[in-house]
Formats: sequence, structure tokens, C-alpha cells
Amino acid sequence: MTTHPLRLSAPTPLEYFATLVADDASLNLLEAAISIAQDEIPGLDAQAVLAEVDTLAARLRQRLPADASPAHRLRLLTRYFHAELGFAGNVNNYYERGNSYIHQVLETRRGIPISLAVIFIELAAQIGLRVQGIAFPGHFLVKLRIDAHEVVIDPFTGQSLSRVRLDEFLQAYRQGSGLPDDVELPIELFLQAAPPRQILARMLRNLKEIHRVADDLPQLLAVQQRLVLLLPDEATERRDRGLVLEALGHWPMAAADLAHYLEREPQAADAEALRQRLQALRERGDPPLH
Repeated sequence: MTTHPLRLSAPTPLEYFATLVADDASLNLLEAAISIAQDEIPGLDAQAVLAEVDTLAARLRQRLPADASPAHRLRLLTRYFHAELGFAGNVNNYYERGNSYIHQVLETRRGIPISLAVIFIELAAQIGLRVQGIAFPGHFLVKLRIDAHEVVIDPFTGQSLSRVRLDEFLQAYRQGSGLPDDVELPIELFLQAAPPRQILARMLRNLKEIHRVADDLPQLLAVQQRLVLLLPDEATERRDRGLVLEALGHWPMAAADLAHYLEREPQAADAEALRQRLQALRERGDPPLH
């Protein structure tokens, strides 16, 4: 009989994340979101952060009458989250990476819409409300159904958003993205519920852009590793990881990622340029030892 050695070491941050996102049915959005910070803070105790959120939820549950209506629960939650706990958008340092780290948002009470939304969604769930994220372009939102009405909330401010305000958000996105005026953007298209995997991808892509602008290649690679695990069918994430690996001098691994992308997307606009790049990587072989 074959025996296998017992592994006593703790999983790496990436292995832990892989376990969390392996299956949609068991994907815990909050725990997976907390774990993102472990690339920068490997010793971060995700269970302790989860317990902190549970404590906040327990305090709110104690105030809820047993027969509280969904509308009453939402009012109490919004007041508790924004007025009492003081969660708000970090308008002074919007692009600071810590705004994407749940443990830091809990500590500072400041974040960006998506990190605030992740905490809000969990608190809502613990008082019996089904709040869903909305991957609205340029500004993450949340929504829930109250009786026959759908309520859309900006987690940055706690305000309920009218259709007029949502249209203003969409027009700002149109202008910023340079889309032609004749391209129709029906608002309903952007109000679909985002599943946890999509929310995590958006959080990671926010960090990806922050690290890219800062030219922080090691942290950029760490984020790309997570994106490849999270979205195994998205060839562009393998391509992007390959490009970071190339920049860091990991040529064989970079070549494997670019080859995967070209196999999946042979007609892509960047395919020919990447074929030349791949050939150059293969000719380099293994990087020299130092």
C-alpha cells in the first residue's frame, strides 16, 4: 500500500485562496475577499477578521425586533453601517491599495465602493436581508428587493439611487470611456446581480491596475496568480500573467502562459505580436543563474 507523507505546514496564501474559490456553491465572498491581502501580509488571520465582522453583525441583531420588516431592517442597517460605525468612501486616498483590503477597511472605516459593499452584503445577510452586488461600470453598487420594489444603494455614501441618478452615473462612464453617443447603453444591462466570483475578479483587477501603475511587479504577479485561479477559462488573464513573468525573468513559465493564450485565442488582435514574443522567449531558454 502506498503511503503519503502527512503535510504539517500551513497552506500558502495562494493555496488558501484556491481552496476558497474552488467551487461556486461554497464560495464565501467575505473570506475570499479578506484573503486577498495575504499577498502583502502573509500572516493576516482571516478567521479573526471574519470574527470581527460577526461581532458587528451580532450587535446589530440585538437591536432588531423579531418582527422587523425588510424595510425596517434595511433602515437600521444603513444607519448602523454609515452613521454609527462610520463606514464611508476614502475620497482623500481613493487609489490607495489598502482600500481593497477588508481588514484595513474595517480598521479605518474607509474604502472604495466594492470593499464597502462586501462588508455591507455580509452584515445584511446576517440580519436576514439578501443584498446583491452590482458590477456597475466605474462604481460598484448593491441592490435588494423590498416588497415589489428593487432598491439600489451606493455603498460609498449609503444613499438610495433613483433612476435619474443611475443614468448620471452611466453618462459619466460613457464620457470617461469615450464611447460614441449613438451607442445605446440600456440601464437594465448594468443592474444585473454580480456573483461572488465576479466581485472578487473586480477587486483583484482594481489591485492589478494599482500595482501596474506603481510598476510593482512582484505584487502584480501575485494578483495575476489569483486571477488565473479565479478565472481559469479567461485566456487573457493567462496572457497577462505571462507578460509579468517575462518582465520578472521567468521565461519558460512566461512562454507557457503565452502559448496557452495563443492556443485559445489564435485570431486575437495581439496574436501575431505575441507569437513573435513567444518565439523570442523560447530561444532564450532558461534564465541565467545568479
